[in-house]
Amino acid sequence: MLSNLVANALQHTPASADITVRVGTEGDDAVLEVADRGPGMSQEDASRVFERFYRTDSSRARASGGTGLGLSIVDSLVRAHGGAVSLATAPGEGCCFRVTLPRVSEVAAQVS
Repeated sequence: MLSNLVANALQHTPASADITVRVGTEGDDAVLEVADRGPGMSQEDASRVFERFYRTDSSRARASGGTGLGLSIVDSLVRAHGGAVSLATAPGEGCCFRVTLPRVSEVAAQVS
């Protein structure tokens, strides 16, 4: 998950712009955020970005624009572990991908 989110940020963010990775907890959840100061995206693109093979710019070749699978894989992995992934973005504002996963309780960890 982290690798795909960071690779996505690196691919779509200018070299001079910051990419920030944050990890923490909120209540019973573990939280991972990958934020960039890239070009951001429209709400239409943001609503489809987790679909398989969706690319925000269909004119890009796969060689330079990826296959459109990375964020779909992130979404599938997160859901398989009982979590959720969301995106906050706007054109010119960058992107912030947020993954929330339930933390494993100490009792469950001891049973395994």
